[in-house]
Amino acid sequence: MTQEVLVVANSDEQWVRQDPSHSTRAFFGDELRYHREAAGLSTKQLADMLFVSTSMVGHMETGRRRMQPEIAELADRVLETNGFFARRCNDARPAGIANHFAEAYEAEQRAVRIREFSALLVPGLLQTEGYARAVFRAVHQVMPDDELQESVRARIARARVLDDPKTPEYTVMFDESVLHRPVGGGAVMAAQLRHLAKVIRSHRVRVHVLPYAVGAHAALEGPLRLLTCPDEPPMSYVEGLASGRLLDEPVTVAQHEELYVGLMLEAWPCKASLERIESAAKELDDYPELAQEQLQRWKWG
Repeated sequence: MTQEVLVVANSDEQWVRQDPSHSTRAFFGDELRYHREAAGLSTKQLADMLFVSTSMVGHMETGRRRMQPEIAELADRVLETNGFFARRCNDARPAGIANHFAEAYEAEQRAVRIREFSALLVPGLLQTEGYARAVFRAVHQVMPDDELQESVRARIARARVLDDPKTPEYTVMFDESVLHRPVGGGAVMAAQLRHLAKVIRSHRVRVHVLPYAVGAHAALEGPLRLLTCPDEPPMSYVEGLASGRLLDEPVTVAQHEELYVGLMLEAWPCKASLERIESAAKELDDYPELAQEQLQRWKWG
């Protein structure tokens, strides 16, 4: 990769301008730093104006973190770049990946450790194609079939991050209700549960089920992911309805870590979780009408 060493005027700082062909994120990072320097702003000053951490600006400038749309719009106003960042911030987004998840997706590819909690669904990295398709269709009822299939392919492709036998270390925890929510119908749900059991037996992923008996808990408001990447601060990802945010603020991430550890103390260990998962799959295989009854119960309360 071609690099150009630049010495910033009136500064002892020396930095490397990255070849824009290296990646779209690197190109935007190069542009961000160029416009920041042109405006006479330090990294901290720009961070304060964008309401992000200094490290976040540094990661964006080196292409390690992508620029979120709301930050791009603010950067355009602060740096007077006439909408450049807002227009182009989605260029690096992989096909089929939701905009609000794109930054977390990229962190997922770099991570050496991922811990995840889901209250409603099997986490995306462990979803089967049929289960993922049913989820996308339920959430996007008017999405064209070709766009839906692109999203399904992207979700299934994400699981390749687990092809390495050791990295990332992946631990999943989800609510017991996930086992009994017949996403896609009985056959699809049974196949999903069998896939979970297979994954657990492969010893590649740790899966824990949080039992109904726990009652109300600290993660009822939504899913949570904790990510550890080399040479980066710990991060957490929180998600809402068609929204999500990757966070690296130390106090917030520490709170999320504490929350996760507390939930794990209440969850069944892997062996007991496997037994529950296989039992739920057997029920659907032996009594397919049970899935229809459950589906009607979920629909009509």
